[in-house]
Amino acid sequence: MPRVHASPIFDAIKTAGPTRADAVARISAVARLMDSAIPIPGTSRTVGLDAVLGLLPGIGDLVSAALSSYIIWEARQLGLPSWKIARMIGNVAIDTAVGAVPLVGDLFDVAFKANQRNVRLVVEHLEKTGQMQPQVIDGEAVRIDERRR
Repeated sequence: MPRVHASPIFDAIKTAGPTRADAVARISAVARLMDSAIPIPGTSRTVGLDAVLGLLPGIGDLVSAALSSYIIWEARQLGLPSWKIARMIGNVAIDTAVGAVPLVGDLFDVAFKANQRNVRLVVEHLEKTGQMQPQVIDGEAVRIDERRR
């Protein structure tokens, strides 16, 4: 049986590599998981894995900080400037430090959402530098009461 050599295909995939949009999608998914994956019944609020892990004394906030650091690593790979990386580290540090305080920290985790703040910093930087196009929906806005019948 002849051996199929797929090297050119894999070389093309490696050359194309993941796009910035792929990276933003990955960090957005992590931020959603960490900050707002679970709706709180009877309210319009959500919590994420960060708040749930915060319920575990000591280790929970450290695990949460480790997972949050992925967004910072990805931001560095995307070429964000050092001062924005430092701001992102500060967001995670505040979330981890205050989150370690029993009860108050758990309530803080519900409100602060450091990962979503960090993703917003990444997206705003990429849009501002022209590396990513802003998300715009094409179409015409019409008020419901002004629709033609």
